[in-house]
Amino acid sequence: MTDDIPTDDFPLDPRLAADTILLGDLALSRVLLLDDKRFPWLVLVPRRAGVSELTDLSPEDAARLMDETRLGVGVMQALAKPDKVNVGALGNVVAQLHVHVVGRFRSDPAWPGPVWGHGTREPYPAHAAAQLVERARGLFAAA
Repeated sequence: MTDDIPTDDFPLDPRLAADTILLGDLALSRVLLLDDKRFPWLVLVPRRAGVSELTDLSPEDAARLMDETRLGVGVMQALAKPDKVNVGALGNVVAQLHVHVVGRFRSDPAWPGPVWGHGTREPYPAHAAAQLVERARGLFAAA
């Protein structure tokens, strides 16, 4: 994973950009941390313009996205030690194809229901976000 600020001209949906913290890039996907301390939450966004459905990807890119999603699940398990990891690609609000990898705990405020639309996002304090970003980047690099 590269953790440099991307210099490409990949257009990230403004709603994703506003609610996330950049972790870096994998071979296909930009990896983001959702800035919500209530739930450990990664977002993988394939860097392919105009793609909104999994079926819009080439077979090769679809396979790579599955591999990167599996990697994201493994990082989430190591990062947060959740009771369960939820994976989803909804796209009802943000049409740009993106995959959510969410660590869930029986004690979280939305359990056992979905996290989408539950309450209001609570951003991480700056120091906590910095520590989480550093740890997540290290886990991606080691994977």
